[in-house]
Amino acid sequence: MFTGLIRHLGILEARSSRPGGARLRITAHADLLARAEVGASIAVNGACLTSVALDGRSWEAELSEETLDKTTLGNLALGATLHLEPALRVGDPMDGHLVSGHIDGLGQLVARPQGQGGVDEGIWRFSMPGVLAPMTASKGSIAVDGISLTVVDCGTDWFTVALIPATVKGTALNRMRPGDPVNLEADPIGRFVARALAMRGSDEKLARFAQGGWNR
Repeated sequence: MFTGLIRHLGILEARSSRPGGARLRITAHADLLARAEVGASIAVNGACLTSVALDGRSWEAELSEETLDKTTLGNLALGATLHLEPALRVGDPMDGHLVSGHIDGLGQLVARPQGQGGVDEGIWRFSMPGVLAPMTASKGSIAVDGISLTVVDCGTDWFTVALIPATVKGTALNRMRPGDPVNLEADPIGRFVARALAMRGSDEKLARFAQGGWNR
């Protein structure tokens, strides 16, 4: 499990094909490498990967065909900046929201505000697959390329989030342009509510919660 708080950035140094998938080599800060021992789980742009090798400046992970099909990791350019997060340990602070590292679908950046001084804070709009709509709600959480964000508003195939300068500066978002793809993971609470509604579609209380919370 992860929190969606990005404390480390890495660089995609190499990607090679292998039978059944691919292998990535990612350069990273020493603090991240200290958590990337062989067998450790590291979230890369929101996707949970397993470290299979490391040295003093980089670590490596193997990707299955499923991961290549369902995430952006197979199409990122070499030299791309990556969001990295080691798995939670018992006693670690839970400051974001629970993120599993299992990507639910791909979206795109639709629009970003025109900011001052090169930092575009404010309302950002993303597209999302329609299947994620029942799991996405205003004031709920969503992970965008592994970043824990709060949904401002949403429709059947889009959502918006409000970003502050610290988030934009501390992640790769400031390099992102409209049309760029992103990995999306729905809030696990939304997943269970959607499942409950599917099983009990006539429950008015659950329907009201899905539309905006108990107090709406």
